Parts: sequence; C-alpha cells; structure tokens
Amino acid sequence: MSMQLKKRLYRTEGPDAMIAGVCGGLAEYWNIDPVFVRFATLVLVLCASVGVWIYLAGILIIPRKSNLNSRF
Repeated sequence: MSMQLKKRLYRTEGPDAMIAGVCGGLAEYWNIDPVFVRFATLVLVLCASVGVWIYLAGILIIPRKSNLNSRF
C-alpha cells in the first residue's frame, strides 16, 4: 500500500504572511503563487464587499500553521 499525504489548510506565518496569512495558506494548499490569490482577493474586495467577509471568515476559521503543527 502507498502512503497518502494529507493536505492541510492553514494560515501562513512569518515573511509569507502579508496581513493574516490567509492568501498564503490558500496558495500553498492549491500549490500556486500567492500573488495570484492576493490579486483575486483584492479584486473581490474592490468589486464586491463580499471579499472582506470571506477574508475575515478565513481569519476566524483557518488555523495558523504553528497551531496546526502543535496538535499533530
């Protein structure tokens, strides 16, 4: 049997985090450049204020990387 790695969603910390690390964490999860996620977030915030609420929900729901590593 092959061992499968479990992907985890978390907020990044340190130099990769711009505000709260939500975009950086999503970029790592999707394996893309964080600039694309940050740009999409900026467009959502500027075009529809729903982007602000989605970002705030991400801050509240998605755990920080250090908290995730301490649990497992």
